[in-house]
Amino acid sequence: MQTFFGTVFSRPIVVGALRVSFVVGCVLNLINQGEAFFSGGPIAWGHVLLNFLVPYAVSSYSAARNQLSNRTTP
Repeated sequence: MQTFFGTVFSRPIVVGALRVSFVVGCVLNLINQGEAFFSGGPIAWGHVLLNFLVPYAVSSYSAARNQLSNRTTP
């Protein structure tokens, strides 16, 4: 388990996950709350945060799992 968390928080995975999170999070926020953004309506800030956090978590998890499986495969 130590290896997994060390891999998840390695610099290349964090940087890649941040890039994915930014792009996907922006798209999700436009889809989910675009009307509120453009019309000046109330914005659900918790949802804004989750729209960035979930893609970050998925991206970093999948990248770490991929990297670890490539290390253990002969």
